[in-house]
Amino acid sequence: MLAAAKLQKHLDNLGLPNCVIGGLALQAWGEVRLTRDADFTVLTRFVDEEAKVRAILALMAPRRSDALAFGLQNRVLLGFMDGNIPVDIGIGGFDYEEKIVQRSVEAELAPSIQIRVCTAEDLVTMKVFAGRDQDWIDIKGIITRQPSLRWSQIEADLLPLLELVEEPERMNRLRAMRAV
Repeated sequence: MLAAAKLQKHLDNLGLPNCVIGGLALQAWGEVRLTRDADFTVLTRFVDEEAKVRAILALMAPRRSDALAFGLQNRVLLGFMDGNIPVDIGIGGFDYEEKIVQRSVEAELAPSIQIRVCTAEDLVTMKVFAGRDQDWIDIKGIITRQPSLRWSQIEADLLPLLELVEEPERMNRLRAMRAV
């Protein structure tokens, strides 16, 4: 967590809006589980992306020899933070990614370690979109720990994403989990 907090501070110093998503954000909203990496969304807004990606890569040790080209093509940077901790940094520019970062909140994930994380609603949305088995387990934990989720926001954000991947039945699965 400390390495993620340091990386976030460096990203802030570069003027790159960002937040933590994934397993570390789950520590704030769901059932705590071991996570070996950190996931970020960093907004570049499709402006001067190569320069911004180079600046981000300078903050970490790349996990690929073609990190710059891979990052620009796939919109994700793969690296290691201090302590050889893996980090995946999504390069954000779309409206929903902007919303995730704008809505993010400070969370104390450990004593004296504040990290800006996505909201519980955005974490549910991203996990339903990903749809892996572990994501559904994580979603159940979030629903259990966060009884006041803004379901209208989740559905409004999630429906277009599920249409994009032609998986609308995931919404039914989420609604069934909510009803239990």
